[in-house]
Parts: sequence; structure tokens; C-alpha cells
Amino acid sequence: MFIGENITNLRIMHGYSRKQLSEKLGVTEQAVWQYENAYTSPKMQIVNELKQIFSVKSKYFYSEDILARLATPANVDVMNIAYRSKVLNVISKTQTEAKHVEFVDTFVNYITAKVSLPTLKIIKLRDEVIEYLNHTEDDRTAQIYHVAHLARQRLDLGQSNNDDLMFLIEKSGVFIFEKAIGEEIDAYSLWTRNDRAYIILGNMKRSAVRRNFDIAHELGHLLLHYRLEFTNLDRKEHKQIENEAHLFAGALLLPEDEFSLDMQDISYITNPDDYLDLKKKWKTSLQVMGYRAAHLGIMSAKDHRNFYAALHRKDYLKMEPLDDVIPIQKPMKMKSIIDFVSKKGLVDITHMIENDWKAEVPFFHHMTGIDSDFFQKYMTRTLDFGIDNVTKIPERIPGDSI
Repeated sequence: MFIGENITNLRIMHGYSRKQLSEKLGVTEQAVWQYENAYTSPKMQIVNELKQIFSVKSKYFYSEDILARLATPANVDVMNIAYRSKVLNVISKTQTEAKHVEFVDTFVNYITAKVSLPTLKIIKLRDEVIEYLNHTEDDRTAQIYHVAHLARQRLDLGQSNNDDLMFLIEKSGVFIFEKAIGEEIDAYSLWTRNDRAYIILGNMKRSAVRRNFDIAHELGHLLLHYRLEFTNLDRKEHKQIENEAHLFAGALLLPEDEFSLDMQDISYITNPDDYLDLKKKWKTSLQVMGYRAAHLGIMSAKDHRNFYAALHRKDYLKMEPLDDVIPIQKPMKMKSIIDFVSKKGLVDITHMIENDWKAEVPFFHHMTGIDSDFFQKYMTRTLDFGIDNVTKIPERIPGDSI
């Protein structure tokens, strides 16, 4: 029996409206509505089109999908998604990303079902932050600086560089994935209801330093804005929350004591080119270093205006020196777990893709951001002719015909 809800889940995850999907299929919007609500079943030609659009197998539509079988009910709440964005949340976009995380979360459940994970540092840190915020009398800026300092300590980021920023945040228990989100949204983050932390990064970033800022910004949301209902924020509140995450990111990436010492070696404080050695060290943009120096009082308001004007004059606001040199960090945690469970024989990746998920490799690339080649290497089967497959050939008697 054709299951219309499977189309709905795939359509929302891919960000298609019914009208957009109908245009791809060459049918009416009403027809798509009828398919999804089980009023009619599509002809095989339409099923073939659907499997091409969504990179799944035909049988995907004739049995309960992976969400119906394995997803934790109501685990992803659209209200708790924090965007690193230039615009306020658009409800259709928020629903798309919530559905995407629902698929990703189900994938993580599947892959880690037979793996015992250690107590997560990110949970301990979050609880410590909540305890501090609930009892402190510090002003908000002091709170943010304290939480950033605490995060560097608890996540073992050290005080001298950000070389292992993504690795250490992933190691703490955060799951980081890449996705082509779109130009309006740089990244987003959320806690699921069962306390799993996600950061989803746009994979269109032009530089490592911008990616590092996005990671730090989203970590700020995870720690400072736990369970905040982001979709209910008005424009002013949204801007305030974003500014808090910005402030946290600068404080996390550029720890006060070490960065203040570094600033003593800057000859011309308003000249962005004098900061290039610090950019190599901290893997942080010139713009962020300027803002951090101003917030710390190392740079006066006038000097900061001149610094920013120099960035604009040199066209550094679009692309800075070293942006094409510093390597971009890529999420590695999920790939490492997949490799581990596969080598240990805990999960048969081929069986997962073809039978349990009833999908094609590009589906997993779209969902996780992991290159298709990574999954494809598990799809090569080696035919092993064991002894049970060999029939003994009787000895030939001389003179017998073949």
C-alpha cells in the first residue's frame, strides 16, 4: 500500500511546497495533496519521478519510513531552533530545518544504537551554566564573558589558539553537520527534547574564520539560550539574542588575557594588516578581532571606527587576506562513528542504506552533508567463493571427451 506521509516527510525536509513538488512531477497541486493524504495512489511513472527527486528507492513509498519506525516522538521542537541569520525565522524554513534534524536525529539513533557513549561534557557544561545564570548578580555582559571563559576551560580549548575548535566541540557531545541551507541563513543550532545538541552549518562558507565564528556563535546559543522559544521573538528580541551570541563568540575565540597580551605587539592599532599574524594564530577574522579589542577597551571607539573604515577601504569586508589559505575545518565525528560501527560489525552500512532506509547514497549526502564517496565505499561488495560454493570436479579419465 502506498504511504502518502512518506512523501510529506521528504517534501518538507527538502523544502518543497506542494506546488513546487507538483511542478517537478508535472501534476496538479491537488494531486500531490491527494497522494499525501492517501486519497489516491500515484501511478508508477510518478513513483519513479519521486524516487529520482528524493534519491530513494521505489519501495520507500510502500512501507513505513524510518521516521515512523525509529524517530523519537516530538523530539525536535521548531520553537527551539536558533538561527545564525540575517533575517527573522520564516515558519516554512523553520519547519524544513526541523524535519531535516528529525531525519538526522533518527540517523544518529540508528548508527549509535549499539554504541555506549561517555557522559557528555556539553551536558555538564550546560547544567553548570544554567546553575550560574540562575544565581549570579553579574550584569549580562559579565555573564556572557564568564560563560565563554568557562566553555574554553571545560571543553579543553586552551588559551593559545583555536586549531581544534570543531574537534573539541564535537568531542564534547555536540553533533555538527553541514547542509546547503541557503544564503540567508549561516547556521543554526538546537537541543532536542532528549538533550542532544546539534549545530548545522551552511556548507557555502568562503573561509575558515567565518565558519569558526558560526560554530562559536551557535555554541553560545546552546549554552546561553537553552529552551528559549526563538520563533516567538520579535525583531528587537531577536537582535538582542543574536548580539549576545556574537559577544559570546568573540569572547570564546579570543580569550581576554592571551589576546590582550597579543594586542601589545600591534604597532598600528587601526591598520588591519598589522593583525594578520594574529589571524593565523587564532583562526579568527580581522573584523572579530577589532570588535573584541573594542569591547575589552583596548581600542577606543574612535580607533575602532578608523579600523572598520580601513577594512571597508581595503575591501576586506567581503574577503580578507588569508581567507583562501587557512584550511576550513570539517565535521568528523559522525564519519568516525560510522567507520567504527562498520569495522566492528555493529552496523552493515549497505544493508542500512538499501534495506532499512530504502534510499540511495545521495539521500545520505543531502541529509548529513558527508560526501557521497564516503558512503559509496561501503557499497562495494566482494563476492567470496567459500569452500561451500565449490563443487569437487571428478578426475578425468584419459580418452574421455569433454
